[in-house]
Amino acid sequence: MCGIAGIYGDISKQKAPAFLAKQMAYQLNHRGPDGSAYYNDEHALLIHTRLSIIDIEGGEQPIHNEDNTIWVSFNGEIYNYPELRNDLISKGHQFYTHTDTEVIVHLYEEYRQDYVHHLNGQFAISLWDKKNQQALICRDRTGISPLFYTQENNCLYFASEVKALLSVLDTPPKLNLQALDQILSFWSPVSPNTAFENIFEVKPGEQLVFDLDSQSLTPSIYWDYPYTPKSEAHICDENEASEQVASLLEDAIKIRLRADVPVGAYLSGGLDSSILVSVLKSLNHGDLSTFSLTFDDADLDESSHQKTMVDYLNTQHFQTRCQYSDIANDFLDSIKHIESPIVRTAPIPMGRLSALTQKNNYKVVLTGEGADEIFGGYDIFKETKLREFWSHQPDSSWRPLLIKKLYPYLDMSQNKANSFLKAFFGGGVDQPNQPLFSHLPRIASTSKVKIFYSDQVKAALNHNAEEQLIETLPQQFNQWRIFDKSLYLESKTLMPGYLLNSQGDRMLMKHSVEGRFPYLDHRVIEYAAQLHPKLKMKGFNEKYILKKAMQKYLPDDILKRYKQPYRAPNIPSFFNDDPPAYVEELLSREYLDKTYYFNSAKVALLLKKIKSGRAISQKDNTALVSILSTQAWHYHFIDQFESNFKVPAPESFKIHRIS
Repeated sequence: MCGIAGIYGDISKQKAPAFLAKQMAYQLNHRGPDGSAYYNDEHALLIHTRLSIIDIEGGEQPIHNEDNTIWVSFNGEIYNYPELRNDLISKGHQFYTHTDTEVIVHLYEEYRQDYVHHLNGQFAISLWDKKNQQALICRDRTGISPLFYTQENNCLYFASEVKALLSVLDTPPKLNLQALDQILSFWSPVSPNTAFENIFEVKPGEQLVFDLDSQSLTPSIYWDYPYTPKSEAHICDENEASEQVASLLEDAIKIRLRADVPVGAYLSGGLDSSILVSVLKSLNHGDLSTFSLTFDDADLDESSHQKTMVDYLNTQHFQTRCQYSDIANDFLDSIKHIESPIVRTAPIPMGRLSALTQKNNYKVVLTGEGADEIFGGYDIFKETKLREFWSHQPDSSWRPLLIKKLYPYLDMSQNKANSFLKAFFGGGVDQPNQPLFSHLPRIASTSKVKIFYSDQVKAALNHNAEEQLIETLPQQFNQWRIFDKSLYLESKTLMPGYLLNSQGDRMLMKHSVEGRFPYLDHRVIEYAAQLHPKLKMKGFNEKYILKKAMQKYLPDDILKRYKQPYRAPNIPSFFNDDPPAYVEELLSREYLDKTYYFNSAKVALLLKKIKSGRAISQKDNTALVSILSTQAWHYHFIDQFESNFKVPAPESFKIHRIS
């Protein structure tokens, strides 16, 4: 991954291009510390900060075509670039580098706006068609690479991170209250919203065309998850499906080893990362380096499972141990990188993991994100199956047995099971056709934080977050099975906005590390979408077909272990023997009243409950992190706006122009 930024419009009416380029690039230096460059003409400014991974000596960006009429600034990787390059050369195109970036300009020459369909990768692309006076910006299919934009002064501004936009925009930032309300429902804003008013993200699978003459911005969705309507046939043959999943995933992993630097892997000890590491080891007979997190908290620690895989494969393993104080110490700076409020501390330790990776001279790691969303791995999908059964069989005596299968560690009598069902899963259970049916329990749980809103915020929220999400769903959504609907919702909300962004890209790039995601290869997704849900979850056996396909790679201890979701400590991280001073400051009555987002009296009661040791519920943990991170966001982007983003970049930071 790298960093991209720029402006399209009448550049002559802006400040000096060299100054603008330096300001924006400096804010993205952590994404690309290996060099910065820009291109500009009277209507375009394209900026790039480079993390050199492919064609280290000759791959400097922005890159152009043969006659300098098409320019591109690109963040990410095109994994099928050797095949594309050979095909383009056979068609007469001439290359001057060996980087994957250059295939983009020649693909555009050949296919125009349809070029993006030929790419297998993760990418944020800004392409300038000088001859036709059109600018195109697009983002990869699943939202791995971030890309943000806004319009001001009759220009289109874009960047990999919002902080680069803030460094050159005239309008000071404000918190987008509708987006905050969506975060406190779904853990992330509803795309294209961001935490910033009037700053938007390019949606996953979206391309935007900016016409300079009309100053119009035309969006189009070029890809979406292709689930099969329940009225049509699904692939149900286990052996056929198993062989195809194995073949596709093995190739997805193989092409993600294309790099001119070593490639390592994150190893959590769970199924998904263990599969990746095992396939990597089979493909790479040399040394393989793996990286993992461990926790002092025994309920969160997976080090024994990590050791099982390290011993099984004999990898060169590095680990970092995360303590409560580490999360507290890293939290404030991490929110500046994340650029958004969060509801859990789980992203914070991932920054420590990328720091470990960088320390050991690795720029690239493979990670297991996406497998749960594609193959059905989370408890929320099991709960959806249970609630769907309940909706059709409200008086069934099987309910306690199903609860026992879902949560084998709980003591469930008939009465306890019924109470548990109603308390945690009962909301909307009589409305299985409601679009958000699968996610209603999580939405209800997270939304409890909203009782802390101030009166001003309550008055300003004139749109229902659930209705806003429903409005974004595709027309064919209602034709899908409930299980596939739940996969789609997870893939469009939690995954891109939280897992791939807050917990993924931002914590990786904080330390200049690129993550690669084989499970999110679009070929894997498109095939999995055709599978009958029973192949993804057989009974309550999650990711059934993935396990069957990849069982040859794994020891039984890993293949059959109970799934443990990645979590990190919340309240204990901030309230221990040595709590950081910023917690009291950001949550003081004075600062809460100043920011006005939350009711200071109610927050004071929460703090009293925490300090007495009685705050142990999920609601309390979510409330603390949500409120504290929102306050931290305000501190960085409102209070410190001038000092963080408007001070000229230092003289020591170098960027040069490409002509």
